[in-house]
Amino acid sequence: MTLIDGKKTAAEIKQEIAAEVARMTADGKRAPHLAAILVGHDGGSETYVANKVKACGECGFTSSLIRFEEDVTEERLIEEITRLNDDQSVDGFIVQLPLPRHIDEQNIIRAIDPSKDVDGFHPINVGRMSIGLPGFVSATPAGIMQLLKRYGVETKGKHAVVLGRSNIVGKPMATLLMQKSNPGNCTVTVCHSATPNIKEICLNADIIVAALGQPGFVTADMVKPGATIIDVGTTRVEDASRKSGWRLRGDVDFENVAEKCEFITPVPGGVGPMTICSLMINTLQACKDNPYK
Repeated sequence: MTLIDGKKTAAEIKQEIAAEVARMTADGKRAPHLAAILVGHDGGSETYVANKVKACGECGFTSSLIRFEEDVTEERLIEEITRLNDDQSVDGFIVQLPLPRHIDEQNIIRAIDPSKDVDGFHPINVGRMSIGLPGFVSATPAGIMQLLKRYGVETKGKHAVVLGRSNIVGKPMATLLMQKSNPGNCTVTVCHSATPNIKEICLNADIIVAALGQPGFVTADMVKPGATIIDVGTTRVEDASRKSGWRLRGDVDFENVAEKCEFITPVPGGVGPMTICSLMINTLQACKDNPYK
């Protein structure tokens, strides 16, 4: 069994990005600039944004954090997005999700200039990805593809099962795995809450990407020997032995599944670090593409 170390891989990629940024600035160009909009004070969102700002520092990027209280109106948020769209010094920006219930997330996503949509959520970027054109790819699926590539996981002709059909992970992950590329060229099955016989489907899978948000859902009796398991789940579960009172648990029963696998990602330290790393890759590309850089 080979443990796919996302933390180590992300550190290596950030070093590569930092070296490229150093060359850019040495040539008189400015560093990439990533901005983030954070609404409210959700603990998870606060942590994610703080980690993104930290990653910007590690990569040599400029970063800006714009905060709004939870009662901000949708109109005010779109006004700020328009300002960032027009700001030539900002290469890319994100609006941290989830947003409060009174704000339509799709309206917010559609308001972002696709050339600055480094989260890869805008319908134009999603459409470009679906037909294999260049564009920004959703960070978590892009990070998973990086892990498969860097660990030499064979994907051509393999049966990949994606558990979950979210717009952020499940759907783009399935699309990337079926693309005529390397990694890619998989036969892909997408399973969700209405899928019968999930266990039997998983038993036929060479690669399983678990993105359901259900801790321990994938058990050893669902995995065939030699499979590759990518665990996207990051659910907080109670743990009295921890000072925090909780720990992160993935969608895979790691302790019992790992021994059957050829490759497997841990939680934490697997897919999570690669998500932020992919955001840095997208921001660097946005800077290169920025006509005002």
